[in-house]
Amino acid sequence: MSLNTFGHLFRVTTWGESHGPALGATVDGCPPGVPVAAKDLQVWLDRRKPGTSRFTTQRREADAVEILSGVFEGVSTGTPIQLMIRNTDQRSKDYGDIVEKFRPGHADITYWQKYGIRDYRGGGRSSARETASRVAAGGVARAALAKLAPNLAITGYMVQMGDRTIDRSRFDPAQIDQNPFWVPDAQAADDWAGYLDGLRKSGSSVGAMIELRASGVPAGLGAPIYGKLDTDLAAAMMSINAVKGVEIGEGMAAAMLTGEENADEISMGPDGPVFSSNHAGGILGGISTGQDVVVRFAVKPTSSILTPRKTITKAGEPAEIITKGRHDPCVGIRAVPVGEAMMACVLLDHMLLHRGQVGEGLPGKIG
Repeated sequence: MSLNTFGHLFRVTTWGESHGPALGATVDGCPPGVPVAAKDLQVWLDRRKPGTSRFTTQRREADAVEILSGVFEGVSTGTPIQLMIRNTDQRSKDYGDIVEKFRPGHADITYWQKYGIRDYRGGGRSSARETASRVAAGGVARAALAKLAPNLAITGYMVQMGDRTIDRSRFDPAQIDQNPFWVPDAQAADDWAGYLDGLRKSGSSVGAMIELRASGVPAGLGAPIYGKLDTDLAAAMMSINAVKGVEIGEGMAAAMLTGEENADEISMGPDGPVFSSNHAGGILGGISTGQDVVVRFAVKPTSSILTPRKTITKAGEPAEIITKGRHDPCVGIRAVPVGEAMMACVLLDHMLLHRGQVGEGLPGKIG
């Protein structure tokens, strides 16, 4: 299986399976001299790990990250950083009933069609467990960004669960870490808790929409035509398990706007250009404007559910399937820190690409 690496200069290769002994990431291209410690990476992994509330899978994993190489005396050396997370709470027996069957909505069938073999234990490589590796790598990216762009901040939150959306008039960033859904709307969080409890108890699942916002992004990141910042952000989000759609800025809603409504008018401020709005999501022509970079992605419902579904066996015979085991009723909850990690990796990668092409400063100063 190839193509397990993403990035240009900051490159991340993830490895491992859901029910294997361990999984992890090899991070290549981190600049030297960046403070990197396991305890600092663990902060981000603790936000993603399972079993943190009744609304996520009850698999119990510490997700304790180990740094095996690339760090000496607390700082990166510029050589590959090897990160490992041991699996400690696998229950492979839960998947005994699906050895010969394919789960509808899952990658089981396509892995079999492509490779002629699949790891049915939790989905193997297609499991969302793989995203723990990305979050660990994203922690390294955040550490490098803190040194190169100390004013840059990345925040992720849920804006929709099923047909329920947040009320943006009640948007409160302080609420994001105060509820299990990463929702910036306390009233929505209360409503969603009851809604998801009902789905969880019925053995079903639901999809979600996550929004990511990066503030303090310098103008000039990204390049035309095939090196666009939004191209790599979209690819990064689409690579996350269960993601089925990505928007930048206004996204699909831009199709309903007129030119007058969509154009972000520009004026000159004391510190540079000022935009009247941000329909572009902080990116024009694939290059960052200096505004907040805004990305949204949609996550489909978890395909492992207790409701009987029709399927076929590997022999092509009709069958019925119920998926047992421990699963997220809304995988979008734990996708929030994963999206943040992928955004951190992409932004650092583009910062390094920019420095490699034009040097330390930003060209084209206005005013």
